[in-house]
Amino acid sequence: MSNAGKRYGLLTEVSGIEETRNPERQRHLPASAALDWLAAGWHDFKTIPGPSLAYGLAVFLVSILFIWAMFAFGWDYILFPALSGFMIVAPVLAIGLYEKSRAIEDGEVPTLNRMLWVKPRAGAQILFTGVLLCLLMLLWMRAAVLIYALFFGVRAFPGLDHIAPIIFTTPMGWALAVVGTLVGGLFAAFGFAISVFSIPMLLDQRTDALTAMGTSMAMVWNNLHPMIAWGAVVLALFAVSVVTCLVGLIVIFPLLGHATWHAYKAIR
Repeated sequence: MSNAGKRYGLLTEVSGIEETRNPERQRHLPASAALDWLAAGWHDFKTIPGPSLAYGLAVFLVSILFIWAMFAFGWDYILFPALSGFMIVAPVLAIGLYEKSRAIEDGEVPTLNRMLWVKPRAGAQILFTGVLLCLLMLLWMRAAVLIYALFFGVRAFPGLDHIAPIIFTTPMGWALAVVGTLVGGLFAAFGFAISVFSIPMLLDQRTDALTAMGTSMAMVWNNLHPMIAWGAVVLALFAVSVVTCLVGLIVIFPLLGHATWHAYKAIR
């Protein structure tokens, strides 16, 4: 390679690193951009829908198995924090959907095998990010248990059929609901900020986990209006999944995964 070629390669490499580490990405997108991402995600979902449906079905079955195990082992008291925590780790589970959207973008054929055996450009850093997000989810569930103990003491969980009347008909229950919602909202906002773009970035670029999470937070902060709207869309569709006993995940999870890829590409 000539000296000029070497210099060009070095400049390209440095430029790529600088692009990854520069968090100042303010696109001035309107809040309505969230609906554009959703529409783009629906387009990817409809393009060879079989793999996306199979992916969504797998997520649904794993979720049902996880909930069954919680009841079988008497862990039903963490059901609601676990459902909230699912939104923190969901971007890791959606990596195959990002890969399908990337394949469609590149004009390639998206297959289920390619979605299941993803080769991220960041390598094992994506696994490290997944571990960190799982730890954050466990921390939130532990915090939820501590909040319950602060209001009701160290007593056995009364069961899901009894906890609702306690929360909604007693002053102590109202206080628990307010504090739990505020603390859960902080966990959810932080988890959303560091995860929403970090996994797509690690799939798309050669960078490390902490840089990806920090950049994701900066991208969210610098584009608050569309990201607040996108968070509302995600929350609303996840609520639909919960109301349908998670059956809605079969379609909603792939749809949100594909749409998140387009959100990343629009803001990066």
